[in-house]
Amino acid sequence: MSLAWEPLTLDDTEALADLLAAIEAEDRIGEVHDLDDVREQLGHRLIDLAAGTLAAREGGEIVAYGYLPVRQSATDTHVMRLSGGVHPGHRGRGLGRRIIDWSLAVAPELSEKAFPGVPLEIHLYVPDTNLGLKALAERAGFAANRWFAHMGRPLSGELPDFTPPAGVSVTSWSPELDEGARHVRNEAFLDHWGSVPHTPESWQDYIVGSRNFLPESSFVALHEGRAVGVLITHTFEGYNEQAGVRRAWIQIIGTLREWRGKGVASALIAHALAAFRTQGFDTTALGVDADNPTGAVSVYARSGFEIFERSSNYALAVKPD
Repeated sequence: MSLAWEPLTLDDTEALADLLAAIEAEDRIGEVHDLDDVREQLGHRLIDLAAGTLAAREGGEIVAYGYLPVRQSATDTHVMRLSGGVHPGHRGRGLGRRIIDWSLAVAPELSEKAFPGVPLEIHLYVPDTNLGLKALAERAGFAANRWFAHMGRPLSGELPDFTPPAGVSVTSWSPELDEGARHVRNEAFLDHWGSVPHTPESWQDYIVGSRNFLPESSFVALHEGRAVGVLITHTFEGYNEQAGVRRAWIQIIGTLREWRGKGVASALIAHALAAFRTQGFDTTALGVDADNPTGAVSVYARSGFEIFERSSNYALAVKPD
């Protein structure tokens, strides 16, 4: 049966979820998405389904897809992160390369519409265990330019105990503290590679408005009523169900630059870990840039986190025709 190549639509939730489940069953990288996760992904305001997605259909099934959103903001470069995948039973037929070629063709117009005149790069996230995707990216001209790790720890046994600096308190996230939390995140990540500021809309869509957001497991460090640190937590019920554990995923942790090195991040982590255990979570995890300039890897290691997965970022600069 020949394949039909068409954009994704909001009606593709179940078919795309089935494809993602088949990919995870083969690749085992911990990317588990339930129907609500996929529905949320298809509904994000930063994705133009008609122009920024592509699906290969065979009968009623989706056997490959590409997903290319614009970013909420851009600095000196607009980075568009391509995600996608091919059903294990359909690999080796050139479907992955077709998705990459499609992204290279449509990205310039999407980028120029969002950020006129700003240089464009397309990025691919490649787990170190996915040698096929690594080879595909390199054949298409992408080059690895940054390295990342996932770190985690159980919530059993002894937990770290870090006291906040004098005058700093740690409190649960609340709507009243939300704008301060967003400000801390944006300021803290100004010098982080690949990061761009969250707009109020993207913060709502992807962070505190996401179905995965846990307000009771997210915390803000305050000094004289001003937010100086933030820790935002999500959980993914599809992963929890499949893994048979409850995992609290630390989505964001950041400290204002003038407060770095004073123990704010360590105090936030210690507070969060104790709360996670009380709330019934079994494990916690986070992602980290291996070259993070703040020394985040060592901060997390001191709190008992260990690396369990490594990945590379592949990038390709794209010039308009």
